Parts: sequence; C-alpha cells; structure tokens
Amino acid sequence: ASEVLSPAHGALITSATLRDADGTEDHWQSAEVRTGAAHLPEPPKRSSFGSPFNYADQSRIFIIKDVNRRDADQVASAYKELFLASGGGALGLFTAVRTLRAVEQRIATPLAEAGINLYAQHVDRLDTGALVDLFRLEENACLLGTDALRDGVDVPGRSLRLVVFDKVPWPKPTILHKSRRARFGKSYDDLLTRLRLKQAFGRLIRSQHDKGVFVILEPATPSRLLSAFPPDAPVSRCGLAEALKEIREFLA
Repeated sequence: ASEVLSPAHGALITSATLRDADGTEDHWQSAEVRTGAAHLPEPPKRSSFGSPFNYADQSRIFIIKDVNRRDADQVASAYKELFLASGGGALGLFTAVRTLRAVEQRIATPLAEAGINLYAQHVDRLDTGALVDLFRLEENACLLGTDALRDGVDVPGRSLRLVVFDKVPWPKPTILHKSRRARFGKSYDDLLTRLRLKQAFGRLIRSQHDKGVFVILEPATPSRLLSAFPPDAPVSRCGLAEALKEIREFLA
C-alpha cells in the first residue's frame, strides 16, 4: 500500500476472483485486505459487474463421495474414467506433485490406447507455457498440473471442458501463512480456499458457448466452501458412476 498505491495518481485493481463470496454481505473486506486498499487514507471506489454466462445451463459441479483419496490406485482410476467420460479436454489439478506423478504413471498408457494425449507438469520436460499451448491446440488432450495451472490457464472452447481436483486445496501451513492467519483470523483458510476453487472453476467457462464440468474427489468438501461457485451452478454430491453418466450426457 505504501510503496505502490500511495504514490500513484490512481490505481485500478480488477479480477474475477477479487472478492470472497463467503455468504455474508461484506464481500469487499477480503478484497481490501488482500490488495492493501484498507490502508489508504481514503476508501476505494468499488464496482462489481455480473457474469454474462448462464452457469445453470453451461456448467455442472460434482463432489465424488466414494473415492478413497489415500488410495493411489482409486484416485488414478477416477481420473482415468473421468477423462474418458469427457473424451479428453480435461485439466487435472493436484495439491501435491507426488500425487500428480503417481496418477500420470498409472493413466498415461490407457489414455493413449483410447487416442487421448496426456501432458503433465513436473513430468514432461517442456515448460508450463509450452504444455498449455499443446493442450490448447489439441481439442481432446488432457493436462495434469498444480497451482500454476489452476490460476493461469486461458483455454476457451472444447479444449477445456472438464476440471478435476484431487482434493480441496487448503493452504499449506508455512510460516508466512501462519502469520497471516494469526492477523486475519481462522476464516483466512476458508477465504484462500474459496478463492482457489473460484480460480479453478473460472478456467472452464470462457465464452457464452462453453460447457464445463468441475469435479472434486473429496467427499468431505465443506458446504461453506461452495459459495466459491456461481449460485446458479448445479452442485451434486454423488458416487463416481453416477457422475460419469451425467458427464457423458452433459458434454455429448
């Protein structure tokens, strides 16, 4: 705030995930805390604009209840079946590189046999930008990655129609995070997690013609985090088999 905002004649800060929709009316507090605007001598001017997308028709969200996240074979099998159900065009997100590599090792061959190319951050020797370019160009390819792909991928159209998260992306307890949580309160973890889910969901619907499915493989996903998603986006808690059936029909 002192180094960037105060000396400036003006500053425009904009993002689709700037505010935290936590079920309260004060959605702006988190934005002002995170940008430093709360420290300015005069309050910022606020503007919010609704989405042009019809999430009720364009999106589906599934929380899978019957996959054991601690079983690498079950997690890999779930990713494989979900990627096959969508026919590719899928982004698999992970909170740990070790889990990503374990899944990639198990599903690369069966996906290749189905004619679906699989690219993976932390496995392929290409940099992240090159992997995203390949993924964007191939309508039915799949890509595995971590937080860099969650926050920085712009792939409009059918090349990205499915996002799968292996678990809820809670923040890691680093020294910096512990200090911030002590300052901002216990709800700081929820705030960051909702914004991460919101970022990941935002990868899906980039135009009025896109259709996308968002999947979390964690049965214990708290309901309080679901405000990260648009209020009209349908959310289902169900088994994997039911989700696969609905995904095939929705994306057909």
